[in-house]
Amino acid sequence: MTAYRTARTRTRTRPRTRTVRSLALAVCLAAAALTAGCRDDTAPAWEYPRLAATLNALSTALAQGCATPDPDHCAAGLDRLDTLARRAFTEVLDHRLLDQACLAAESEVRRARTLRLAATAQARKQEQAQEQEQAQGQGQGQARQDPRHPALEQARRAVAAEQAAYRRLLAALEKVRTAPPPGAATRPV
Repeated sequence: MTAYRTARTRTRTRPRTRTVRSLALAVCLAAAALTAGCRDDTAPAWEYPRLAATLNALSTALAQGCATPDPDHCAAGLDRLDTLARRAFTEVLDHRLLDQACLAAESEVRRARTLRLAATAQARKQEQAQEQEQAQGQGQGQARQDPRHPALEQARRAVAAEQAAYRRLLAALEKVRTAPPPGAATRPV
């Protein structure tokens, strides 16, 4: 009878053990599948990594800003911003992500750039006229380093306006980059 009980107990525990093991294996596979991202909650393909890198470089260059208040010194930094903004805008066009806010921000940057170039040219022109007057000994004009110099103040305002326009363009491009394209599956996680 002891042998019968032992054989009967073995046959009885094996099916339970198999069921428990297969259930544990199923739970482990389900947990692995959920952590692997099979529910389509991974990073979407529409986040455009090259555009993100360009916008990051534009943001960094914009954050560094002008180290000195001299508009001539800031011109090189703003020209670099212009190169990065054109590259980002081209990538937006390549991906067909353009919207009205991007167009408005881009045209605002162009207007601010034109005004900055005109203000800088005017400041240079007035500076040269003052240098000529001082060289001829006809008068003592205001020095260009004077912060109240009207042409210099106008150039500073133009630089600040162009930087603000670049910030708005960056925000518009970032919004377009992170927005899902129409028709993309955006299921909640």
